Amino acid sequence: MNKAAATKKVDVTRVAGDKREAATDVLAGEEPMEIRLTIPQEDGLFTRSLSVTMRTPGDDFELAAGFLFTEGIVSGAKDIERIEYTSEGKQDQEGNVVTVALRPGVQLDVKRLLRNFYVTSSCGVCGKTSLDAVRVVVPHSLKAGIPKISPKIVRTLPDRLRESQSLFAQTGGLHAAGLFTSEGRLDAVAEDVGRHNAVDKVVGRMLMQERLPLSRHLLFVSGRTSYEIVQKAFIAGIPIVGSVSAPSTLAIDLAREAGVTLVGFVRGDGFNIYTHPGRVGTDR
Repeated sequence: MNKAAATKKVDVTRVAGDKREAATDVLAGEEPMEIRLTIPQEDGLFTRSLSVTMRTPGDDFELAAGFLFTEGIVSGAKDIERIEYTSEGKQDQEGNVVTVALRPGVQLDVKRLLRNFYVTSSCGVCGKTSLDAVRVVVPHSLKAGIPKISPKIVRTLPDRLRESQSLFAQTGGLHAAGLFTSEGRLDAVAEDVGRHNAVDKVVGRMLMQERLPLSRHLLFVSGRTSYEIVQKAFIAGIPIVGSVSAPSTLAIDLAREAGVTLVGFVRGDGFNIYTHPGRVGTDR
C-alpha cells in the first residue's frame, strides 16, 4: 500500500527584490485520515467510522490510538487487538484509512461511540458544543507539586523542541509536541499540521508502549495551548503543559480545575505560569 507522504515538493515563483525565479519548495502534507473502529459482537464484527481528522501523514497508528484514548473510547493498550490500514481497493483511501480492532470483551461507552467527530488541523474544541460534551472519565489523578521542574529547564524547552523538528526544518509549517522528563530529557516528539494531532501521536506512542500515566513528564507544544491540548494531557496523566505562545482562557480554566500546571510564553529568559505554580521551583 502506498502511504501518503509527510511532505510534498511544489513549484513556486521565488521573489527577491526585483528578481523572480522558478524554484521548488517543500511543504507539509495535509490529508484526511479516517479512523474506523472494529468491535467484536456475538454475531460477528461491527465496524464504525468514528472520526475524520486532517493530519500530516506519519505516525498514523499512534495518532489513532492516542485519539481513542484521549476521547475516552479505550482505556489502554490492552483494549486494542491490532491497528491496520484499510483501503477497500480505493486508490484515494490508500494510507488514509486506519482501522482499530478492539479485543473481545472490551466495555464501551455507547453514547461516546454515537458522537460525530470531525477534526480539522487547526481546531480547538472542534465543534463540540459544551464543556460537558468533551469531558471524559479521567483514569488518573494528579499529585500536587509533583514533579518539580526548574525554571532553567523550562527556558531550554523551545530550543530543544525545535532541534527535534525534522519536518519543520524542511517545511517551516508544522506544529510539534514534545514529551519531556522533569530533568529536561526529550522522551518523544511528533509533528503535524494540527497541534492536537501532534499531542495524540505522542500520547498514542506512550499508550502502545504501555507507559501511561505520564505522571513524571511534561508536555511542551509549539504554538498556542488550547482547551483540547490540556484535556489530552490531563487524561494521559501529564501534570505540566507548556508552550511558546499563549493559552486560551478555556485552557486555563480546565488546567486550574484539573490540577495541571500551565506555562506559556516561554521565550528567552521569561515565561508565565497560569495555574498551579508549585511544580515550578527556583534556580537557586
